[in-house]
Amino acid sequence: MATTRYEKDVLAWSREQAELLRAGRWSELDIDHIADEIDDVGKSEQRELANRMAVLLAVLLAHLLKWRFQPNRQGASWRRMIDEQRRAIARRLRKTPSLKASLEDADWLDDAWGDAVVKAIAETGRDDFPEHCLWSVPAILDESFYPADA
Repeated sequence: MATTRYEKDVLAWSREQAELLRAGRWSELDIDHIADEIDDVGKSEQRELANRMAVLLAVLLAHLLKWRFQPNRQGASWRRMIDEQRRAIARRLRKTPSLKASLEDADWLDDAWGDAVVKAIAETGRDDFPEHCLWSVPAILDESFYPADA
């Protein structure tokens, strides 16, 4: 079974392909594998950015849960945290608009909600938070939205 340079040593292969590109030696390029690698880099970057945004969203949701279920403890620091998380998510969406698709993915939102509930339980000692997200994504990200108390 013949193996290609790509299969033997992807690092050496990538250096070789970069040299070929810089030299303009187009006919010698391994186009199929280059396309695969570019696609993989994009997917990896997308996963990393989506994971970072999920963390931001979980923190935001945890604070919205605390705001909703502990109205007697609402204060300026919680409001600042909610506002900061919203701004961070908005910045991330401006820099990488394709991340908006993550926000529209129900499974992704469920995962972020689950993380938020775990965080809210740890911070409040309560264990009666709803199993599913109470709010729409537009409401969660709306600067003027602060959930009403129970």
